[in-house]
Amino acid sequence: MNMNIVKKWRFILPSTVIVLIALSNLSGPEDWSEINQRDAQEVGYWSTKEYEGYIPSNVEKYILDHLVELGYISENNPKGCTIWKDPSATNLDIHKSIHSYSTDLDNYIDTIKKFQPVTLELIDEETHTACDALKLHPDGMSAMFPSGQLSLSSSGWVEPLYPPLRSHKFCYENRHVMSLDYLVHDFEAMCHKLKPTSKKIFVDMGASLSFHASQQPPALELLNLYEKFGFHFDHIYAFEITFTEPKSVFEQLLPEKYFASYHWINTGVSHIRGHKMNPLHSILEKFSEDDFIVVKLDIDTSSIEVPLVEQLLEGGPDGMYHKLIDQFYFEHHVHLGELAKYWGRSMNGSLAQSLDIFSSLRNKGIPAHYWP
Repeated sequence: MNMNIVKKWRFILPSTVIVLIALSNLSGPEDWSEINQRDAQEVGYWSTKEYEGYIPSNVEKYILDHLVELGYISENNPKGCTIWKDPSATNLDIHKSIHSYSTDLDNYIDTIKKFQPVTLELIDEETHTACDALKLHPDGMSAMFPSGQLSLSSSGWVEPLYPPLRSHKFCYENRHVMSLDYLVHDFEAMCHKLKPTSKKIFVDMGASLSFHASQQPPALELLNLYEKFGFHFDHIYAFEITFTEPKSVFEQLLPEKYFASYHWINTGVSHIRGHKMNPLHSILEKFSEDDFIVVKLDIDTSSIEVPLVEQLLEGGPDGMYHKLIDQFYFEHHVHLGELAKYWGRSMNGSLAQSLDIFSSLRNKGIPAHYWP
């Protein structure tokens, strides 16, 4: 498997100069840290620009290049936490980089939690000055991660693709199994993609509001995060196959603030192309690439989920899915030792296959994140 998958990216600078860069055969942590952080800043990253492509962090690239050696091609439930706990599972440089990233991530999460909610003013398509309010660090998002271990997507910086496919703190304490404190969002970059007419759409496939009775449902936690940074969704399409009394949904489970935008669709989704219950067809295709679209897929049924993800990879009519989706969250139930007791018989496929799928989605312009 050739994982030298970074092909090109394009920056449009204030002078409208287009810069094309081709990368290949870069393997060392130092090389990738420099490209992933410093070089992007030197060309005026996110000042005014259009971006195409994907640059994985050096540790992510190492993992993708060593899937066989790490045992991730096996369907005998390999351990995903080993790279966090055992330096000999990779090498000392990689192990050090992983834990340096962990420190950076803690600081980022702390900054996110302390961030005061903002309201995005009318977006000026030329200057996007309103986006300045979303800056987390004076020197930009990457300055918050001196380890150099962020990956760069079409929607800005994102967390690298690492096992155990959720918060690494789960490797040490089970209470972190549903935590979202591993996701990295570059809200300033996402803001720069908005236009004055952009609609904000959230499509939630697997939208139970009552499954996680002891805590706030993760989907609502995610919506709150977006709202903190001024992203209030105009439409939330919530598909859930398990019947829930409407009285329970709207009187008990759903916060009132979502009433004006929430579409509760209490039925399952279909993976059949062109079917009206396939949200990729019946909902996404009704919007444009100027809109801001977030998709979550977590229905615990691989026979439906995987075909839907394959359709995303293929791109849909004229490749429109690659242009439409700004963020994608997916809980992919593959054979993974630490999660076997939670996923049981729903596991299908290998960790290597999953990492390849998520990397491929990101390369095609869909910033994909593992969902807990």
